[in-house]
Amino acid sequence: MRILVVEDDSEAGAYLVKAFREQGHVADHAADGLSGYAAAAEGHYDVLVIDRMLPKLDGLSLISGLREQKIDTPALILSALGQVDDRVRGLRAGGDDYVSKPYAFSELLARVEALARRRGGPKPEETVYRVGDLELDRLAHKVVSAGQEIVLQPREFRLLEYLMKHAGQVVTRTMLLENVWDYHFDPQTNVIDVHISRLRAKIDKGRETPLLHTIRGAGYMIREGAR
Repeated sequence: MRILVVEDDSEAGAYLVKAFREQGHVADHAADGLSGYAAAAEGHYDVLVIDRMLPKLDGLSLISGLREQKIDTPALILSALGQVDDRVRGLRAGGDDYVSKPYAFSELLARVEALARRRGGPKPEETVYRVGDLELDRLAHKVVSAGQEIVLQPREFRLLEYLMKHAGQVVTRTMLLENVWDYHFDPQTNVIDVHISRLRAKIDKGRETPLLHTIRGAGYMIREGAR
């Protein structure tokens, strides 16, 4: 399954992402309601796990907004508010299930799996990403550009994989820190710049028009053709 965890508590969010990944699922994390809404609105997830109390946009408003846009991805609400009225409000806002904190992960996992089954099961995960003549094979852990294999370090591979998965979209520094490095710290750190520079030197070497673009003030984007 592809699962989006929207949780502002960094430790709780990291725990859930790690736990879902250990069960063989693909899990991403959003740290506030607005970024969670943006990620969920893309429609690439099988289940959403959403904390009710979120900064910028609360969990119930997030779900209501998705339903207004006809996005029907199953949503499970996590909340410390566990009274009957709280659960009713969550379900009426468009939630498909409601789990009160504290909870056992085994039960949470079973509920998430049940929501995915109800929807018809998870979509097949892409194993090959392509942008122009650049191809990344996740299973073979191989990158080929114009028929020539490119050797990447593990972190460079993860970085390129994330960028190609979001080809044509702006990927922010915070998204890279949280999804490629699993870090939650100052987005001004130069660790991203260093790896982007190394990756660009490998995949754009000899190209008349680069694939990897820096979007000033926003982040990075990989796409074919000039921006």
